[in-house]
Amino acid sequence: MPNLLMSDDLLIIASSEADANLYYASRFLAPDPFIYLLIGGRSYLVMSDLEVDRARAQSTVDEVLSYSDLREQTVARGVEKPKEADVIQTVLLSHGVNRLTVPENFPLAAADALRERGVILSVREEPFFAARGIKTDAEVAAIRETQIAVEEAVDEVFQMLREATPRDEWIYHNGAPLTAESVRRRLHLALMARDCVGQQTIVACGIDACDPHNIGSGPLLANTPIIFDVFPRSSHNRYFADMSRTVVKGRASDALRRLYDTVLEGQELGISQIRAGASGKAIHDAIHALFEARGYKTGKVNGRMQGFFHGTGHGVGLDIHESPRISQSDWTLQAGEVVTVEPGLYYPDIGAVRIEDMVLVQESGCRNLTTYPKILEIA
Repeated sequence: MPNLLMSDDLLIIASSEADANLYYASRFLAPDPFIYLLIGGRSYLVMSDLEVDRARAQSTVDEVLSYSDLREQTVARGVEKPKEADVIQTVLLSHGVNRLTVPENFPLAAADALRERGVILSVREEPFFAARGIKTDAEVAAIRETQIAVEEAVDEVFQMLREATPRDEWIYHNGAPLTAESVRRRLHLALMARDCVGQQTIVACGIDACDPHNIGSGPLLANTPIIFDVFPRSSHNRYFADMSRTVVKGRASDALRRLYDTVLEGQELGISQIRAGASGKAIHDAIHALFEARGYKTGKVNGRMQGFFHGTGHGVGLDIHESPRISQSDWTLQAGEVVTVEPGLYYPDIGAVRIEDMVLVQESGCRNLTTYPKILEIA
């Protein structure tokens, strides 16, 4: 089991398919909510008859308890029709505990029920498990495994772009216009073939690309930047990877070339400053200052934000966005964290560019976990 280094007694009620903290603590994957407890440094799962044997075989906790057995014990102590909170209280009473720490997304109904029974609950904001941010060698290998799948899938799609033909304003492949939807579908199929699941994958062109979280729709335009932001989760190891590239099928304008080169310069600056002890805010501010010095201002024009108006990076692991941040928030980077470096510039009259790699923070620098080339034009 992971070294959670917790002095508090903890409770999580969630589905581990949806809750990364629960999966991290138990390494047990299930679609329905179940109970996790950490009491006196010892970890427990409380599982239904459907899942108890599988949990005992697969989870990394110290002990798996049977919900039905605990329910019988709860009846024996005088609770006629036990509910979940009564069963949890039975465990707590056996350990002489009545105070627990829960995550900020803990279900309200469960909290109310426990408090009615005299259990004192405290809420811990994210990161609930601080140790999650510091990746083990095995976790880094898992992220890199997912990243390899990303790079191979993106390369399949870029090969399709190489085979395509610009005609008038659109890009054609096998006689039909390429659309954001068809390219995204091709990407998702390539990821699925590598045991990864992509959702909300960004293939955004033209004005769509100037909205950083617009996934893109409609025909892809020739001679116009297309932002690819690919961030799937591995079905095999549960870890995410994240990579962005900006390409043009055809010929980029001089203004777009300059924009691209500036974003790439900003990304290289950011990567060069990442090391243990570095300030994420200072790195973000340095990139922002570089862009300003190159003449790329940030602010609203005609009611729309332009320039560099998102964070430089975020942690990646069992969640696609986790601690730490490289942004206006003041985080101090630690060795073992995996973070993205993804500056971008967005101007509707020129185009949009974002370039993103993942790096592993080390004591004296960082190791880039992304190896895919950065090329603006695809002939």
